[in-house]
Amino acid sequence: KDETLKETILSGVGYMHEGTQQADIDLVQQFYQSGIIRVLVVAQSLTWSLRSRAYASIIMDTQSYNGKVHAYEDYPMELMLQMIASANRPQIDSDSKSMVLCHSSKKQFLKKFLLEPLPLESQLNHYLHDHFNAEITTRTIENKQDAVDYITWTYYYNRMTRNPNFYGLQGVSQRVISDTLSELVENTLNDLEKSKCIMIEDDMDLSAMNLGMIASYYYINHTTIALLSVSLNEKIKIRGLLEVLSSGSEFYNIPIRHKEEMTLRQIAQRMPNRLPQSAKLSDPHTKTYILLQSYLSRVHLNPELQQDIEFILKNIMQLLRGTVDVLASNSWLSASLAAMELSQMLTQAVWHRDTILKQIPHFNNALIERCNSIQVESPFDILELEDEKREGLFEGLTDVQLREVAEFCNRFPNIDCENEIANKGDIVLGGNLVLNVTLERDDDYKSVATVVSPFFPQSREEGWWLVVGDPGRNMLHVIKRLSLSSAKTNVRLEVTSATATTGHHKLVLYLMSDAYLGCDQEYIIEYTVHHGGRS
Repeated sequence: KDETLKETILSGVGYMHEGTQQADIDLVQQFYQSGIIRVLVVAQSLTWSLRSRAYASIIMDTQSYNGKVHAYEDYPMELMLQMIASANRPQIDSDSKSMVLCHSSKKQFLKKFLLEPLPLESQLNHYLHDHFNAEITTRTIENKQDAVDYITWTYYYNRMTRNPNFYGLQGVSQRVISDTLSELVENTLNDLEKSKCIMIEDDMDLSAMNLGMIASYYYINHTTIALLSVSLNEKIKIRGLLEVLSSGSEFYNIPIRHKEEMTLRQIAQRMPNRLPQSAKLSDPHTKTYILLQSYLSRVHLNPELQQDIEFILKNIMQLLRGTVDVLASNSWLSASLAAMELSQMLTQAVWHRDTILKQIPHFNNALIERCNSIQVESPFDILELEDEKREGLFEGLTDVQLREVAEFCNRFPNIDCENEIANKGDIVLGGNLVLNVTLERDDDYKSVATVVSPFFPQSREEGWWLVVGDPGRNMLHVIKRLSLSSAKTNVRLEVTSATATTGHHKLVLYLMSDAYLGCDQEYIIEYTVHHGGRS
C-alpha cells in the first residue's frame, strides 16, 4: 500500500518503520526471507517484533530522541543485544557479522557490555504496587507478613543476595535483607492505602477496597485509579472524561519525537476542545489528549502518530470500563452515561454530536446529505429503502464498499427490550424492587457479535450496560454489564435504594451499547412503595 516502498523493493531494498501497515511489514519480511530483496532497513522501535534474520546487521546509531527531556538517549543495552542478534542464521551460515556505528568515545563502553554477558536483574520493585493490589484482591495476601513471604518466592529476592549493589543493599546479612524487604512492603502498602485501593487494619491486616478491585479487574495502574477517584465528579462531561483518561499513567511512555511538538500544536489548533493553559506539548499526556481528539475528528495523521493513537486506543477501553465502574460506585447517573457514550465514540471515531450515519463505512458528508434529503437517518432506514432508491443513494460506491456498508447495516444491533416489575404489588418501604428484563436480538447474529468499526485498530465484541437510575436526582441505582451471547437473554435486577420513601415513583431503565451510537434505549419504570403488607 506504500507507493514509495513499492519503488524501493524494485531496487532490492525494503524498509519498515512505526507507520508501516502490518500487511506491508509481513510482506516485506517474506520478500527478505525468500531472497527477493537483499537489504532490509528497520526502525529501532520494531526491533523486538522483527522475525527476519540476516548474515550481517548494521546498527546505524546508538541513540534515540526523547522529547520529554529534549535530549538524545542511549539505546538500552538489551535493545542493542537484540539488534545484534538479528545477524544469526543457524544451519545457513557458519558465522555472522554485526557492525555498530557509534561515537569513538563510546567504543570501549559498548565493547565491554556487548561482548561480556550481562546478568538479568529483576525490576519487580518498580511494579510491586499493582502486584500487591491484585494479590490482596484475590486474598492471596491477607496481612503484611504474607506480603513479605510473597516477595521471598520471587526472582527479585533471589537476585538481592547475588547483586546487592544493584538493589541498593548495604550488605547481604539476613538482618539487612529483612529490613529492606520490610521497608519495601511498608512503603508499597502505604502507597496503595493512599490510593484508596486497600485498607490496613490494626497496622497488619489487609483488605481490598472498591477502587483496588476495579484496578485489579481491569488491569489499571494504582496511580491511575487514584487519579480517577480524585478527578471524576457527578457533573463531568465528555470533555472532562477525555482530559482525565489522557492523564492516566498507562500513557506515560507515549514517545515524543524530534520536532513533533510543532505538529502537535498545529493539530491542537484545529480541535474542538482547547488545551488547558498549563498543558505542555512535550508531555505525553497532552499528546494523548490531542491524538484522541484528532481520532474522533478523523484527522489524517502521519504514520508515526497513527501508530501512537493505535496504542492509545488499545489501552483506553479498559480504562473507560473502569471509569464507568468508578462513576457507578458513586451513583452518578449522568456521568456514567457520558462515559458509556464516550466508549461508543472511541469505537466508531465520531463525536457525540455527529450523525449516527457517520459510523457507516464510506459515508462522507456528501453521502450523508443525500441521506438527509430523503429522510434516511439510521442504518434501519437504509435497510428499509426500496432497491431502486438504495442504488441511487449509493451511486459511485464500488462493490467492495457496498458490501462493507451492507455488513455494517446488517450487524447494527436491533434489540427488543421487554421489562416488568416482578413484585409490583408487593414493594414495601425499605424492600427491593425486582425488575425482570428480557433482551432479544432481532437480527441474524444470535451469539456475541463482532463490532464493525473501520477506524478502531483491533477486533472487539459487542458489550452492553443495563442501568436503572433516577435522572431527576442524577442517581444511579443499579448497573449491570453483559454480552448478548444468545438470541434471548433474561436479566434480573434488584433495586434496593429506590424504596426509601412511600408513594408513587418513576425510574428510567437504560440499555446502553459500548460500541454503537444510535441504538441505546430508555424505558420509564413506574411503581408504588407501600408501608408494609400486601396491597
